[in-house]
Amino acid sequence: MKTVLYNKHIEVNARMVPFASWEMPIQYEGIIKEHAQTRTRCSIFDTCHMGEFDIQGPAAETDLETLLTLSVSTLQNGQCRYGFLLNKEGGILDDLMCYRRGPDHFFLVVNAGTLEKDAAWIREHLSSSTTFTDLSSHTAKLDVQGPISRKEIETIFRIQLPELNYFRFTDLNLAEVPCTISRTGYTGEWGYELYFPTNDAERIWDLLTVNGSIKPAGLGARDTLRLEAGYALYGSELSENRTPVAASRGLFIDMKKEFIGKEIMAKDLREGIDQFLVGLQLETRRSARVGSKVMHQKQVVGEVTSGSFSPTLGFAIALAYVRSDLIDPGQKLDIETQKTRLAAEVVELPFYKKGTARKKSV
Repeated sequence: MKTVLYNKHIEVNARMVPFASWEMPIQYEGIIKEHAQTRTRCSIFDTCHMGEFDIQGPAAETDLETLLTLSVSTLQNGQCRYGFLLNKEGGILDDLMCYRRGPDHFFLVVNAGTLEKDAAWIREHLSSSTTFTDLSSHTAKLDVQGPISRKEIETIFRIQLPELNYFRFTDLNLAEVPCTISRTGYTGEWGYELYFPTNDAERIWDLLTVNGSIKPAGLGARDTLRLEAGYALYGSELSENRTPVAASRGLFIDMKKEFIGKEIMAKDLREGIDQFLVGLQLETRRSARVGSKVMHQKQVVGEVTSGSFSPTLGFAIALAYVRSDLIDPGQKLDIETQKTRLAAEVVELPFYKKGTARKKSV
């Protein structure tokens, strides 16, 4: 099992758990404290477990258009976009980010748990002129997230960061280390993703954390932050048993092009499906467990996929797949637990948006 060496090197008290063949930190000083640090100041997340693929060649754009639901041809150089990799039945093999480095040059960022499956599927569907390189073992990734992240990075490295719009990236040097820096985020806050050679990871981690203004945060805070932002997680909301229509209601899918799984997407959009992913706001701080049944009157109408107390909002929130006739905001539902039922209400996502927070309504 691979251990994230900078966490092991810097934070011997971090609580570590197995995660997709890695040993990853759940928390350092505590999930709620790390969550608040990210919302109010700045945190660093070790995300070196993510996979990175380099794809190049004269047919690379065409190949990726066929493989991905997102529009690849309209990506500009220095732009990245979120989308899905589907199987022939329309099930989600992975959700990923596609970066355009040049006319025939792309960079994919994939989930750790699906890396080998993704690589095999993508290789199978590439033209002979398209080259595929798995850069995962040679690429480190650190996410610096929070409202003062830009100021802290500029202060530490004594540089002025470029004006990057959302879902844009560029290449630069940090302490003489070649780095790709992007602005996508998984926390709902202003922040950056840094990609650079693995051999420089410990040094960059040390530089970013040396003065204590950027503090480490683990998987626990990352999960509560992404849940507040309403982001789906592969293995929870996303899987081969669900289509993107159920998860995103057609977002991140370019139906004007041909891609693997399109016929199933078209059918789902045309005829509708039984359940859709929704946000649920609970009336108490007590959170719903993953797998809890969502009830309407005395009928089971769905299932919770993610649930947590929201440190920012002060009450519990959840994501759940719910029967399609009960997904309108304001719909009252219940979540069944072992001892009782928790009152819940369907709400629009995200639960939290940078600078604003939804007031409790149930």
